[in-house]
Amino acid sequence: MSQPRTPAVSYTTALGHASADKRIEILRLIGRSGSISQAGREAGVSYKAAWQAIDTLTNLAGVALVERSVGGAGGGGTSVTAAGRHLLAMADELEQARAQVLARFQPQDSGLQAAGMSPVLAQLPVRTSMRNQLPCKVLALDLQGQIVRVQLQLAGGAALVSRITVESAELLGLRAALPVLALCKATAVSVGRAADAKALRAGNLLLGRASRVARGPTGDEVAAQLDGGLQMVGFAAPASGLRSGSRVAMAVEESALVIALVD
Repeated sequence: MSQPRTPAVSYTTALGHASADKRIEILRLIGRSGSISQAGREAGVSYKAAWQAIDTLTNLAGVALVERSVGGAGGGGTSVTAAGRHLLAMADELEQARAQVLARFQPQDSGLQAAGMSPVLAQLPVRTSMRNQLPCKVLALDLQGQIVRVQLQLAGGAALVSRITVESAELLGLRAALPVLALCKATAVSVGRAADAKALRAGNLLLGRASRVARGPTGDEVAAQLDGGLQMVGFAAPASGLRSGSRVAMAVEESALVIALVD
């Protein structure tokens, strides 16, 4: 059986929002404590949120940033890989450079605030509640009246389609081979057993294997590794019976998939 293709390494993409969220902080804390639960507590987020931060950062970097060990005298734990340490070193240098730039332009920012305007740098980058952030590239654009169906390809070859307006496609400057991010909320992703994939009835269907399942009265939250190697989160029906290791299908409607540029 062929092995999943490994996404291309992209430290630049992974560091694109380092100053605006906790992903880099959590990775650094894991390196210090050897525990993702401890890192989550120190960062002020839940264990699940800490894992999601690492999953997203791993997607963006295109390489494993942490590895888990089971058993042993210490009971196992989580450690940062060599690639993760390299990313942290880059993040440190970028933060130092950013601090120097902010110090240089602080007088201009003070003038903007005095005029009733927010500093430009304070608006960048934009944070999002969309937990699924999947690096991909544009394959083709299919114009259908005022709608464009954007055909996308994930690392590993899986296909996705996003329905957006013509104006949005123009403003983004979409074209074939352009690298982008496909974004969607976890609540927009329906999860079921891979054997029952057809019953999900959605425009986009991705296969993978569940890595974590959190039971809930309104639905089971399922985190999975897609066959191409990326991570995705969605919801199955309550008491779905899914568990870690289950083969799953993850479905999302074309109109629920948002496209973002990778700068």
